[in-house]
Amino acid sequence: MGNLEDRLRSLFRPGDSRKAQQDGLPPKVHFSIWYFLIAFLLITLLQQYILSRKVETIPYSQFKQQLAVDNVSTVTIGPESISGAFKGKDNRPGRRFTTVRVDDPGLVKELDEHHVGYSGLYQSRFLGTVLSWIVPIGIFFLIWRYAMKKMGPGMGVMSFSKSKAKMFAESGTKVTFNDVAGIDEAKEELQEIVDFLRTPEKFRKLGGRIPKGVLLVGPPGTGKTLLARAVAGEAKVPFFSISGSEFVEMFVGVGAARVRDLFSQAVNQAPCIIFIDELDALGKARGMNVMGGHDEQEQTLNQLLVEMDGFETNKGVIIMAATNRPEILDPALLRPGRFDRQVLVDRPDIDGREAILRIHSREVVLGPDVDLRKIAARTAGFVGADLANLINEAALMAARKNKEAVEAEEFDESIDRVIAGLQKKNRVMNPREKEIVACHECGHAIVAESVEHADRVHKITVIPRGIAALGYTQQQPTEDRYLLTRSELLDRLAVLLGGRVAEELVFGEISTGAQNDLQRATDIARSMVAEYGMSDRLGLVTYERPGQTRFLPGNFPQNKTCSEEKAAQIDEEISEVMEKAHRRVREILTSRREVLDEAARLLFRKEVVRGEELRELLGKAPTA
Repeated sequence: MGNLEDRLRSLFRPGDSRKAQQDGLPPKVHFSIWYFLIAFLLITLLQQYILSRKVETIPYSQFKQQLAVDNVSTVTIGPESISGAFKGKDNRPGRRFTTVRVDDPGLVKELDEHHVGYSGLYQSRFLGTVLSWIVPIGIFFLIWRYAMKKMGPGMGVMSFSKSKAKMFAESGTKVTFNDVAGIDEAKEELQEIVDFLRTPEKFRKLGGRIPKGVLLVGPPGTGKTLLARAVAGEAKVPFFSISGSEFVEMFVGVGAARVRDLFSQAVNQAPCIIFIDELDALGKARGMNVMGGHDEQEQTLNQLLVEMDGFETNKGVIIMAATNRPEILDPALLRPGRFDRQVLVDRPDIDGREAILRIHSREVVLGPDVDLRKIAARTAGFVGADLANLINEAALMAARKNKEAVEAEEFDESIDRVIAGLQKKNRVMNPREKEIVACHECGHAIVAESVEHADRVHKITVIPRGIAALGYTQQQPTEDRYLLTRSELLDRLAVLLGGRVAEELVFGEISTGAQNDLQRATDIARSMVAEYGMSDRLGLVTYERPGQTRFLPGNFPQNKTCSEEKAAQIDEEISEVMEKAHRRVREILTSRREVLDEAARLLFRKEVVRGEELRELLGKAPTA
């Protein structure tokens, strides 16, 4: 572990040290209740064994014997014990003793006979009784005060209505627009907010009204929260950050009270920014509770709407929120006067991805063979969080290999890990399965290199990855695409069927390895027929609404939009599209059967085949 930590420190350049180290101060020691208990025990032991006077406990018979030989100096008689001192030098009190009192009526007479000074002891039980109540209560009070102090001011029993927003002071928000890349259009939109918070007089002089609320919309990981903090950092104003789910608790009315408290704090700190992350947890459309009755979430939303209507932007409070599910938000939130402006924070293009990679690699030692432009081209569809994870994974891999810099090899492996999952080195396939997987993946790759509109093959591998991937073919897009033509969709459909058809040709039977390919191919065919109007038989009609949200993948229940007869025609047309693609792929692989066999043998032997090697093999074969 020590070696790995040293390598990590060498890959990441040392940043700013802690403030205590900068100032030459020792690290701050946090108080613990154990320190108090240890000190209490030490004081008790010191008092008991060092500072207190030595008292010997003796039997009553020994006391009587010493009294008989006239060796007792003084005695104090208590209700349950007798204490005193033996005679020392010059008949002065010496060694002290104590003994249990025994019912002895002649004791006083004997004391008088031996001229021993004695006295009685009166013990008041009132003080002991009071202390037996006060001391435990005092101890419990101190423990309660300590616990409340450790929990913080917002955790008390009567503080449920306090807002849980984290406030970052002007100097605490270190993020600026220089730390945000790949979303230049969104930064330009928000520059107006920054200008207002910096110089509000310029807008007020002309009677302009800045938008009350700004809603950041986009897929997860695109940098919505980072962008909001950058606005606060650029404007140098306090920043209140809270999640939408933190408003609602188990107690009715707490959410609305927290909304009021949040806006009250913001007005006192104006100019400032309130940022509500995951707004859909709080601002879901009202009336969706199928059980009816009072809904705490709706009451909280109502209070938020009232607060947004109840203050003016001239006070210098800007509300920003982020969500990746804008379609489920309540319409009242999106009307002018509340969240007036919606800013799309979309996935970055190739230039944006390259800029993001440069930001996240500032603290990483890169090798001379690393080309961030090529990495950006291979990571189409990645968002900022994915790219940050990519850089980190590559650095960790280089550290494990005891390298002094992160090289292109680590980035290549990191991309594979992020896309397909962790390498399963302990999963050993038998030769027959490995041969099937090699043939399957070569089928995908050869079809991808044979059709016109498919992305070029970067590499083929039969090393198992992730949960179920026994191998995969990685294609490298040449450019970002936002529209797909019918020919491009048919080529993608052909590539997906390449593995299944290769198994049919080589082995004369099929396996379960093409399950995911068939699912994706069927989705493309169904979308072409029922959504994109690409069927000559059915015409320019959309028969199904998209079954997923704008930014989150996943299937959701769909409303039926066609008759049973038309649904049967749709199924028939989908089957025909799949059959045509199947025949096309079979012709391609039949004409390149020798290349398929040779590539499969090479992949079986090497486990990883680069795209250049495959294209060399294809160059020897006749063109389809």
